[in-house]
Amino acid sequence: MRVHGWLSGIVPVAMLALALATGPVKAEVQTAHFKVVGTWNNQSPFLAGEEPFWKETLPKASGGKLTAQINSIVELGLKGWEVMRLTKIGVFDVAHGVYGYVASEEPALEGIDLGGVAKDFEQGRQITAAYSAVVAKRFDEAFNAKHLMTYPFPSQMVFCSKPFEKLTDLKSKRVRVYSTTLGDFIEGLGGTSVTLTYAEVVPALQKGVADCAITGTMPAYQGKWHEVITHLLKIRVNMGLAFMAMSNKAWNALNADTQTLLRDQFKQLEEQMWAYSAAEDEQAFRCLSGKGDCPLGKPGNVIITEPTEADFKVRDQLLSETVLKRWAARCSAKCVAEWNATVAPIVGVKAEK
Repeated sequence: MRVHGWLSGIVPVAMLALALATGPVKAEVQTAHFKVVGTWNNQSPFLAGEEPFWKETLPKASGGKLTAQINSIVELGLKGWEVMRLTKIGVFDVAHGVYGYVASEEPALEGIDLGGVAKDFEQGRQITAAYSAVVAKRFDEAFNAKHLMTYPFPSQMVFCSKPFEKLTDLKSKRVRVYSTTLGDFIEGLGGTSVTLTYAEVVPALQKGVADCAITGTMPAYQGKWHEVITHLLKIRVNMGLAFMAMSNKAWNALNADTQTLLRDQFKQLEEQMWAYSAAEDEQAFRCLSGKGDCPLGKPGNVIITEPTEADFKVRDQLLSETVLKRWAARCSAKCVAEWNATVAPIVGVKAEK
């Protein structure tokens, strides 16, 4: 398998290899070619996971019977919220995307990754497992698609071009967000949410259109945000969870043996992507700050501040008093009840309709 040189310094190559073949391929596995839309081709979830899986891992695991053409939303000129609409009407067989973008189509999907909910990767996995049945049902109902897996981007944090040492410093700041729930989080702090695409962030920070912006730790470095930002508070405001889903038409056209092979491959990819993104956080902090080894390129000199107990209390208060209330208002009573039955016991707070 091809391993990108800049990725090999983040985690052992064995973790990236994604060589998931599981022994001899049954003769019953049918031949199929999939049209796939991926996420951002300049970020590692695509480069280390999505692209090599469809181009190399799956063909190898299926003895060449299962192949795919994968293009990123960047190459196709698409917005994040468009991928499931286009999959629903048959433009793609499989879509990778971020929950925060497609939640505008189905508010219940926000429930897997609300602003301020998951405190770390372990809790993020617990929430993902608990809410998976709800997500699967919503993908089927809203998009006529089969939900296949959930995986994270590196931890979503707030990066600023002005002094920023605690969450309450975001009051009156203009902060780039990419989802409604993150807008709720920022507005709960007294800040102003600004919706910008990833590519628009650096110019916006340079021109003062935004004071701060939210993205993942490694995407911030990969996007050269470290050339314009000065401060980072090391507290997660979101997991940045992504999904893979296949149209029901494409899935139902596959026989049982083919579906079984795909489930096995998707499960292994999912496990590796969770481990990979967790490892990326620490590498990103070194590259952003210039403190420690950065084999990926020129490091920055971003000031990284550790959060205090006061910051964690503010985050918890925002979740209960702003984020959950606003989300509950967008979602149905059934949606809120499902969240309270699955996620609430993990995070210790209920949503009230």
